[in-house]
Amino acid sequence: MNEPLSVLIVEDDPHVLLGCQQALALEDIASVGVGSAEEALQRIGENFPGIVISDIRLPGIDGLELLVRLKQRDRSLPVVLITGHGDIGMAVGAMRDGAYDFMEKPFSPERLLDVTRRALEQRSLAREVSALRRQLAGRQALEQRIIGHSPAIQRLRELIANVADTSANVLIEGETGTGKELIARCLHDFSRRQPKQFVALNCGGLPESLFESEIFGHEAHAFTGASKRRIGKIEHANGGTLFLDEVESMPLNLQVKLLRVLQEHQLERLGSNQSVAVDCRVIAATKSDLDEQGRLGQFRSDLYYRLNVVTLVLPPLRERREDIALLFEHFLQLAALRFDRAVPELDRQTLTSLLAHDWPGNVRELRNVAERFALGLPVFKQSAPPGAGNGLGFAETVEAFERNLLADALERHAGNLSQASQALGMAKTTLFDKVKKYGLQ
Repeated sequence: MNEPLSVLIVEDDPHVLLGCQQALALEDIASVGVGSAEEALQRIGENFPGIVISDIRLPGIDGLELLVRLKQRDRSLPVVLITGHGDIGMAVGAMRDGAYDFMEKPFSPERLLDVTRRALEQRSLAREVSALRRQLAGRQALEQRIIGHSPAIQRLRELIANVADTSANVLIEGETGTGKELIARCLHDFSRRQPKQFVALNCGGLPESLFESEIFGHEAHAFTGASKRRIGKIEHANGGTLFLDEVESMPLNLQVKLLRVLQEHQLERLGSNQSVAVDCRVIAATKSDLDEQGRLGQFRSDLYYRLNVVTLVLPPLRERREDIALLFEHFLQLAALRFDRAVPELDRQTLTSLLAHDWPGNVRELRNVAERFALGLPVFKQSAPPGAGNGLGFAETVEAFERNLLADALERHAGNLSQASQALGMAKTTLFDKVKKYGLQ
């Protein structure tokens, strides 16, 4: 909902059209005028951020047919009809078919402003309700994709739900294996760009000689071996999302070109002088401190500030140990299904080892361990005893296990303390105290 509300006026009489636009402009209401329903239909997409005021009598498609087509696209879109004296009966019928209101010619500027303001207010409210519904659905779905009860993960899900359906560029920071691409895909899937492409590019996996062609594209014969035109990743992501992983690896000279694309929303393929308009959301991921790299001259600071409109920081697994058991169980179920094996029981000794391990490979390493456990293999090599040198004592291990156990019970009983306490065999007051202690929601 970043786009401001506006008014599209459909009127083939240029004098009436000009009068309407001037009256609205005097009240700081933005408007666009077109002379036919056909042109209006080209301008109005599924998420048009405004209202429509249309004359009934138009060349070609008339206002009544325009109303029908617009309502098929978006039932909440307010459409106001302008009528001549003989069209009042049709207008009343059109209101039964979903028209917001009608104005009979000639109408005063005050009448135009009154109807327009009311229609805009309704449109604004409908868009707010729609956005809240999407946000709520997104939060529920996010819990199934971003697993964990730790405060850091709860805050992360909340932030993703709040910013997913915006056009803001996002910078994801986190160690290797923390799930940066999963977060990027969630941002795409819970946005209005979801029907379009999610295009991922690992900036660290391409030689510099191929990078420019891969991201910006090229024309035929732009260089030796370029036998035909190639559409680059940015252009392929038009209307959708471009995910740049390991963005700190992007060559400095190409960072300038990327910055220009982000600023101007246009690019030029290699070997071409023609600009191509592009509209894609950029999500970048890094395991480095780009701010520090900017101060050292290893990354362009202007590009960094363009990318980090929103910054999401993914905590390493060792800083959210209360999520380990839940994540392990999730990966274990997936692995058993994949390998066509029964799900092995997680014994206390293995769980203690999991909670004590330092997890340098983060969630990716945990998934690998779960797959080994599903196959009946040792979860850790004997040469590297679990928990060695990580400073996690017995009390911390027990607390992490207890917190995860309580969080799992609360989730299974939808946060109902009475039901969860009965399932755990624990007094409700004791459970309440522990919920406060561990910061559970």
